[in-house]
Amino acid sequence: MSLGAKNDLGVSVQTIKERFDLTHFNESIDLSTKYVTVADVNRPALQLHGFFEHFEGKRIQLIGNVEVAYIEKKTQEERRASFHQLFSYTDIPCVICCRGFVPGPILLEEATAAGIPVLGTQQGTSAFMSEIIYSLNMDFAPCTTIHGVLVDVYGEGLLITGESGIGKSEAALELIRRGHRLVSDDVVEIRRPNNERLYGRAPSVTQYMIELRGIGIIDVKSLYGVEAVKEQQRIDLVIRLEDWTKEKEFDRLGMKDEYMNILGLDVTCHSLPIRPGRNLAVICETAAVNHRQKKMGYNAAEELYRRIQANMSSK
Repeated sequence: MSLGAKNDLGVSVQTIKERFDLTHFNESIDLSTKYVTVADVNRPALQLHGFFEHFEGKRIQLIGNVEVAYIEKKTQEERRASFHQLFSYTDIPCVICCRGFVPGPILLEEATAAGIPVLGTQQGTSAFMSEIIYSLNMDFAPCTTIHGVLVDVYGEGLLITGESGIGKSEAALELIRRGHRLVSDDVVEIRRPNNERLYGRAPSVTQYMIELRGIGIIDVKSLYGVEAVKEQQRIDLVIRLEDWTKEKEFDRLGMKDEYMNILGLDVTCHSLPIRPGRNLAVICETAAVNHRQKKMGYNAAEELYRRIQANMSSK
């Protein structure tokens, strides 16, 4: 799935066609000039019956078994009238026929006359609807960029941040050598498709590349293989690298979680002091596993506190 396909006009229907490998039935219409502007779709069963109250004409229209069964019960004149009324809403970006349904000549004639592309897919209607809504939600989701490195460590998305030159890329490279996967180095594009999750990926220009001071740019995909990279990853944990100083106190027990707010969502954040001899890759792996363990309901810090309390009460 491609992120960042949206521009100021929306997501082009050409992009939708390529993304889902759709068939284009009325090829005289240039798909690159048609744009989807809303992250939702509609099944026009009610509209084919003549009910247009609250109809959102800017949505992609999906035709499935229900619509086909209803169309087949109409006469030729009734079909033409239904499609003519539907396609009078010229803001419709496209019509997609599911389950391998091939549109009849009347549908194609009316759609082409209105300048509306007609596409097709072999997928079931419900499954395709879920996929395209998810895809459009990603395209239209709020987006920001953060200076950092995103790595998939044991299935947990670790966003490593810190000042320039502190060692983010070096930590990521060591994680890759230990079998984990790079998502993005230097700049991470982050999107929030819903109110619960954040997803990050690399800009297309720097995808799968890492910059190492003193060496230059390396292509992780070419050097370590396709298993060492990942196109997109949910962000679960932020690791903030900081220079170690005696004056600053760092959390030693982990009783209270820190958070970093990204696009309105709070993501658990750990501040790691950088000193010579510390193995950042091992620490990042441990942080990822510990975070997963907390999500499963076990907190080592709370367990230690419980043991201390139990030991004190027994005396």
